Amino acid sequence: MSIAIMCSGGDSCGMNPAIKSFVDYSYEKGLQPYFIYEGFEGLIDNKIKKAKHKDVAGILHLGGTIIKTSRSKRFYEKEFRQKAFDNLKKYDITKLIVLGGNGSFNALKIFSQEFDISVIGIPATIDNDIYESSYTLGVDTALNVIINALDDIRNTSSSSKRAFVVETMGRDFGYLAAVSAITSGAEICLIPEAKINYESLEKKLKKEIKEGRDYILAIVSEGTKQTDKLVLWIQTNLKMQTRKIVLGHLQRGGNPSVFERRMANEFVIYSIDKLIKEKTKSAIIYKNCKFKFIDLETISNKKQVLNKKIIKQLKNMIK
Repeated sequence: MSIAIMCSGGDSCGMNPAIKSFVDYSYEKGLQPYFIYEGFEGLIDNKIKKAKHKDVAGILHLGGTIIKTSRSKRFYEKEFRQKAFDNLKKYDITKLIVLGGNGSFNALKIFSQEFDISVIGIPATIDNDIYESSYTLGVDTALNVIINALDDIRNTSSSSKRAFVVETMGRDFGYLAAVSAITSGAEICLIPEAKINYESLEKKLKKEIKEGRDYILAIVSEGTKQTDKLVLWIQTNLKMQTRKIVLGHLQRGGNPSVFERRMANEFVIYSIDKLIKEKTKSAIIYKNCKFKFIDLETISNKKQVLNKKIIKQLKNMIK
């Protein structure tokens, strides 16, 4: 039997460890593994190649993905999905694993409904916003990259008596901003899931400034679209010199953490075993320290909700 793997959407650390585990375990189980390069775009353009052990030698420590990734508008047109399926048939590929996020899972759902192919989506996105999953590949490394940057920023912030407003990724899900704010000891945190009380926050911070506070670290999730507003608010209301830093794609870099590497291996092993055992159209998630499968229809129609415990820990940073 032939099986293929591809990456879709934004890259995340953990993809390369997953790719290595995919090749090694496929051969162990007597499967012929294939790489699909450049995501759904590559699937449409027949960028499919047999995978060998030598292709994945020495890639565990690398960020990004050796088989590349992309976002594909063409894949939402039926003619191109048909072309993609025809390409899979050329190699007798009947099983497909996709590393990606919500957009990728939605595309995979449509594809699997139209054609006779068994598929599993592995959550790989630094946003950590896959429904029901408490962890997605890439988020642990991204948080470590962010926290290292914040520690350095706090050093210069305290030395120069300035406020720094740091914007994190996460689209409309505030997990990265919230967790990095909690673990860096930030004074302010803005996320889409929690309303900030500027009046109360101003009163509290002015009191701290009067008592000797001479710097501020603020974390803002990009989904709030309030980064510039917060910069202006600190300058105007707290009378503190303020700098803005957008971490941007820096958060996708770094070397996969030990946890990321182990989880990538687990995700892949469970997925391949499932594909060998039965036909499926599902995604694998990690919840309550256990792996489980959920159908793509369900996961594509539901939004992840930020843990209330995390929001509660932000209390002193939002009011």
